Amino acid sequence: MYLQTASRVLFLPLALGVSMLATAQDSSTQGATSTGGAAQSSQSESKAGGAVAQADKSFVMKAAQGGMAEVELGNLAKEKAQSDQVKQFAQRMVDDHGKANDELKSIAQQKGITLPSSLPAKEQQTKDKLSKLSGEQFDHEYMEHMVVDHKKDVSEFRKVSKTAKDNDIKQFASSTLPTLEDHLKQAQKIAPKESASQEQAEHRKRGESASDQQ
Repeated sequence: MYLQTASRVLFLPLALGVSMLATAQDSSTQGATSTGGAAQSSQSESKAGGAVAQADKSFVMKAAQGGMAEVELGNLAKEKAQSDQVKQFAQRMVDDHGKANDELKSIAQQKGITLPSSLPAKEQQTKDKLSKLSGEQFDHEYMEHMVVDHKKDVSEFRKVSKTAKDNDIKQFASSTLPTLEDHLKQAQKIAPKESASQEQAEHRKRGESASDQQ
């Protein structure tokens, strides 16, 4: 009887110790799992765009709006332009900027950046203005806008290609820059011709008006 009682007395502390050790191990495992989950969550947030610098986000938004405008204005020019050269340029705008827009959408999705779905007010005003024009006047105004617009684009993309914090965004700016520079050169070659045509048309109108008055 004494031996049985003594055995029980010894067994109880031992069992209690084993139970406490198991509990401690479970708590440690749960803590590690929780910590690991938090780390994974943090990594996911970083990949989703939480770590993207505000300047990089701003560039992505502006580039998306600018690219959207180039495509919409290009489609408009394909319909309304009188010069074949302007129409060919407009088609290139649709093709090149459409491709760049798709690349930018992919990057934005990876970074968790929601892109705008409509044109900014200024670009919408430009589109509305051009929609009311036709013939040589349309060609002149459209190409002049393309020169001004691409000067700004080249400057911005060149800057971001050097200063962007995000490597994907920096690479996008760097790889797109040569295309924008080529667009600008082509627009500058076409614009003077359209300006000359516009001036000739105005001179003809003035001459006709003077003849009518006589």
